[in-house]
Amino acid sequence: MRRPSKVDLGKESATSDRLYQRLARKLFDQLASGAFAIGDRLPAERELAIEYGASRPAVREALIALEVQGFIEVRVGSGAYVCRLPGQGEEPGFAITAFELTEVRLMFEGEAAALAALHVTDDQIDRLDALVAAMATENLLPEVTEEADRDFHLTIAAATRNAGVLRTIEDLWHLRSTSPECALLHAKARNAKVRPVVEEHAAIIDALRARDANAARAAMRAHLSAVMDHLLFRTEELAVEEVRRSLASTRQRYGVSPVA
Repeated sequence: MRRPSKVDLGKESATSDRLYQRLARKLFDQLASGAFAIGDRLPAERELAIEYGASRPAVREALIALEVQGFIEVRVGSGAYVCRLPGQGEEPGFAITAFELTEVRLMFEGEAAALAALHVTDDQIDRLDALVAAMATENLLPEVTEEADRDFHLTIAAATRNAGVLRTIEDLWHLRSTSPECALLHAKARNAKVRPVVEEHAAIIDALRARDANAARAAMRAHLSAVMDHLLFRTEELAVEEVRRSLASTRQRYGVSPVA
């Protein structure tokens, strides 16, 4: 493998590519130029972040964009490996990512919660209570589902009594399941046992029940900020745990005692 030299991502392009897209294009170009061969392991996320002066979320988004197109495979606890090289004239493609989507949700759903606090009915509050109870039950199941979580957020959107708000939030949830990049990262989070946090949703209900718009906005934004953090860090925690299990297995095989 010929290690690529440090690359400057430059400033925002005329096409307004986001940083992760520019990073993905640079990695794509390196694959196309022969800097990596099929089976090669890419530098670790931390190395790429330092090399390109990018944040860890941007690096992860770039890798996911290449993974969903089949160029690389990100193996838990091991790293990203080249699966195929770009064909003649092939270009990388991009859909909305989980981080982008959560950013948009922070903007819209925070304000939706504030508006809902002014119009929510007692029946809708009861519905939200039932959905949080359903989340608690679903969290005990082996397979992670999102039905109660989705219905919770759409119930709040409906409580705004604004068809535009409801349609927008419905569309955002549709994007969550149909964007390949977004679906892949949420799937990785689900595999890492990341499940809807009952306490965060209950705090939103408390603010709505009090008809406190500011508190509802703050509770929703706190919840979605936590979602952003979970997408980044919980998948890393799973990778670390896989490494720990591998080391423990190696120690057991060779009779090495764990270091205190």
